[in-house]
Amino acid sequence: MTRRFTALAALAVVCAGLELVAGRGMSPGVVWDVVNGGGDATERHIFFQLRLPRLLVSLGAGACLAVAGLVLQSALRNPLAGPEVTGVTPGAVLGAVTATALGLAGWDSPLAVVLAACTGGCAGAALLWLLAGRGRGDPAQTAVHGVLVSAVLGGLTAMVLLVEPGELGSVVQWLVGTTEGRVWQHWHLLWPWALLWGAAAWLMAGPLTLLRCGDDIALTAGLSARRARTLALLCAVALTAGAVAAVGALGFVGLLVPHLAVAVFGADLRVSLPGAALVGAVVVCGADAAAQLSSRLLAQGLDSGRLTLPVGALTACLGAALLLVVVRRTPSRTF
Repeated sequence: MTRRFTALAALAVVCAGLELVAGRGMSPGVVWDVVNGGGDATERHIFFQLRLPRLLVSLGAGACLAVAGLVLQSALRNPLAGPEVTGVTPGAVLGAVTATALGLAGWDSPLAVVLAACTGGCAGAALLWLLAGRGRGDPAQTAVHGVLVSAVLGGLTAMVLLVEPGELGSVVQWLVGTTEGRVWQHWHLLWPWALLWGAAAWLMAGPLTLLRCGDDIALTAGLSARRARTLALLCAVALTAGAVAAVGALGFVGLLVPHLAVAVFGADLRVSLPGAALVGAVVVCGADAAAQLSSRLLAQGLDSGRLTLPVGALTACLGAALLLVVVRRTPSRTF
C-alpha cells in the first residue's frame, strides 16, 4: 500500500507539473524561470495568481468528488451511485444558480455559493431518498430514480436560466465544469471545507463498511443503519457542494474514480477513502492539463485566441467512454 500511495503521489506531481506548463500565455521555459525566481511581473502574476490556485483547486475538487462518490456507493450499496446520478450534483447546481438569480449569492462570493449548493444538494438527495421508497436497497431501482431526479433538477436549472437569461453567459461553463479563472479565494474556501468533511468521511469508515454488508448485519453489530446512512449522505452532499461551488459539475469523476480506488487499494475504506482522494486529485488535475493543452492546440489550429475547452467536457466524454467499456467487459459485475 505504501508503494501504491507513493506511486500515485509521484503521478500527482507529474500531472501538477503538466498543468502548470500546459496553459496559454507562458511557455514551459518561462514557467521554469518563474519557479526559479525569475520572470517579469506579468509572468509572475499569471503563475502565482492564476495558474497555481487553479492547480490547487483542481486537486481539491477532484479529491472531494472522489470521496463523495465512494461514500455514496458504500452507504447505498450501489455501484452506480455517484454525485452525478443521485441528484446531489444537479441539486447543488440548481441551488447555486437559483440563489444567484435571486440575488442571494454571486460568483464573486464563493461562500454564499457553497451554502446554496449544499442546500440544493441536500434537497436533491432527499428527493431521491423519498422516491426510492422501499426499493432503496435495490441498486437498479436506485440508479433509475437517480437518473430521473437528476433530469428533473437539470430541467429546473434550465428554467431558472430562462427566467434570468442574464446569468446564462456567466455560468454556462460552470454548468459543464471548469477550472478557468479560479483564484486564491476559491482555494482558501475549498481546502478547509474539503479537509473537514474528508476527515468526517474517514472517521465513518467503520460504519460505512457495515452498511456495505447490509442493514441486517449493521443492526446485528449494534449500528443504527438509518442514522449512519443519513450522516454519510450529509458528508457526501457537503463534499459535493464544495466541489461544485468551486469548479462546477464535473461529470463522471464521483462515479468512476471510486471504482478505480477500490481496485487499487482494496475494500478497506480506511485505506481506500484517502486513496480515492488521491486518485480523484490525479484524474481531475490530469484532465485539466489535457484540456488546457487541447485548447492551446485547437486555438493554434483554428486561429482562434479565445478557444477554451472546459475540463468538465473532457471528463464527461472520457468517463462515458470508460463506463461503456467497463459495462461491456464485465456485464455481471457487482459491488
